[in-house]
Amino acid sequence: MSDVQDYKSSLSDADASRKFETFSYLPPLTAESTRAQIQYIVDKGWNPGIEHTEPDNASGNFWYMWKLPMFGEDNVDTILEELDNCKKAHPNNHIRLMGFDNFAQSAGAAMVIYRGVAV
Repeated sequence: MSDVQDYKSSLSDADASRKFETFSYLPPLTAESTRAQIQYIVDKGWNPGIEHTEPDNASGNFWYMWKLPMFGEDNVDTILEELDNCKKAHPNNHIRLMGFDNFAQSAGAAMVIYRGVAV
């Protein structure tokens, strides 16, 4: 398994090297790729939900919910607008988008859209 790589983590620069959710291991999402991921959540019939937390608490299990999940929302622009509203209200926080699956009663998707900065 020599082709498996470890990401470079560092205690001296924990914020830069800390990983959150699946896409943290890839380059940052572009606006187009973010839109495509949101469209995927909508196409699956999952309910989008937005959560946020302070960077110092991001490793914990509890993130604050931004409003209620957007039950039945299928407009990508509306979801993007709510992500921006959350970022404006909490500019230093990490903000993630969840895709809640009603049938499996679990999160089908979770991705950090905005990485906050520790103050």
